[in-house]
Parts: sequence; structure tokens; C-alpha cells
Amino acid sequence: MTKHKAGFVNIIGCPNVGKSTLLNALVGERLSIITSKAQTTRHRIMGIVSGEDYQIVFSDTPGIMKPMYKLQEKMMHFVISAMNDADLFLLITDIYEDIQLEDSYLEKLQRSNTPILLLINKVDVATQEKLETKVQEWAAKLPKAEILPISALQKFNLDKVMEKILKLLPDGEPFYDKTEFTDKPERFFVSEIVREKILLNYKKEIPYSVEIIVNTFKEEETIIRTQADILVERDSQKGIIIGNKGEALKRVGTQARKDLEAFFQKQIYLELFVKVDKDWRSNDTRLKNFGY
Repeated sequence: MTKHKAGFVNIIGCPNVGKSTLLNALVGERLSIITSKAQTTRHRIMGIVSGEDYQIVFSDTPGIMKPMYKLQEKMMHFVISAMNDADLFLLITDIYEDIQLEDSYLEKLQRSNTPILLLINKVDVATQEKLETKVQEWAAKLPKAEILPISALQKFNLDKVMEKILKLLPDGEPFYDKTEFTDKPERFFVSEIVREKILLNYKKEIPYSVEIIVNTFKEEETIIRTQADILVERDSQKGIIIGNKGEALKRVGTQARKDLEAFFQKQIYLELFVKVDKDWRSNDTRLKNFGY
């Protein structure tokens, strides 16, 4: 009889190398928001893939960086927790990235007994010569890792990634019901999709000063009614988010509603308000309330 396999496969790496794109491609669901800005992922997001004789619990984590303020410190705690409970690491880099993963993380990976699949992403835009150079660089830095070139966006070599994962996964019973595909509640996805639209529509510091609080989420037979507050740190930021005659906020709401309807497969009624919560990014109590 075939043994059942189950384990935690934790995705780590620097900002903007394609961790969230990879999670979404492997899970087949849009769980992590994706923009070209660093720090798009703030939480540890689990995506669950189950088969008859296996369950893979993937974790997307924030990009590894040196924290500049309390929020970023809390984000790095999610990375540290992911480094402590993995059955397998997917370490993501890309064809452009200079090796900038901090030595402390590299040393921790090298000392760990946990197997590492090192995935060099975005190879669809690389020359063979560039790829070979990258493989040699990483083989020298992390000799114990098994290296695979991939393109998360084009889904190139992801079948091989799944093959390797299933081979390395330990025997065990499933951690979650086989029908579940994430550990996050519905409200989390409302807040993340609204935050993604803010990342896409505003520049400079604005997206990083924003937190989304979902106050209501009521699912009816044909419609979901939800209301969320967009928190900013300054009155001036509130004006920028709202925009001239409310046009900017309306655009964010329209874009978020369309994506939420695709995600939940239901009509969405979304109400957004903008509120000032001074220095929330540096306040321990506020950050704890927001799930950091």
C-alpha cells in the first residue's frame, strides 16, 4: 500500500524574485497578491495542495530584508518561523539577483538538515551563459541545495518542482481537510486585494503606510457585502488616497471589486473608507491587533 506523504514546503527568498507568483502557480489559486514593488507580501500565507496520497502545505513569506521599522521586524518574524518548521525549503532567486541573501540566512540554511530546492526563476528571459553563471555562483554559496531553473510566470519546469517535492516530502497524515486550499479566512483576501490595488495605483511611501481592516463580511445567496477601512498614518496621505472628488478611491474600489468577484465567484458590494491611524507601523499593540 502506498504511504501517505505530508509536509510543510516553505518558500523563502529576497523581495521581488517571484515567490508569490510561484505559490499561486503551484496551488492553482490566486492566494498571494503580486506587484513589482518590494514588501508586497507582509504575512505568511499558506496554500494547500492535496492528492489521494499526499498533502503539501506551501508557505509564501515576506521577502528577506533588513528591517527599518517595527512592521518590517514583524514581517521578518514570519520568515524566521518558516525557517523553523519546514520539511523542505524552496529558496527562490532569479536570473537578475546579485547574491544578496544575508549571510546569517545562508548559514542557517547550510546548517539545517532540511532539504533545499534552490529555484532560479525568470529563466525565460535569460541566456544560457547567464543561467550557467548563476548556477555556479549558487552551487558555491549553498553546496547542499539542489538547483533547478524555472519560470513561475510561464510555469516552466514546475512539473519537475512538484516531482522533487513529492519525492522529498516525509510520510505523514494530512494536516488539513483535503478540500481546503488555504489557512486564511475570507476577510484576509478582501484586505489583500484592496491593498494590492493601492500598491498598483499609488507611488512612493503611500502603499507602505497603508493597512486594510475589514469590518464586515456578509455572504448572502447571490452577493457578498463587505466594508473595509483603509488606514493611513497622516492626514495628507488620506487626501492622496481619496483623490480629487474621490476619483482615486473609486478607482481602487472598482478594481478590487472586480478581482474579488473573480476570487469568490459571486457579486461583491464593497464599501471603502479612509481613516488616519497615526504611526500604526511603529506601534506594537496596533501591529498585534492587525495580525503581525
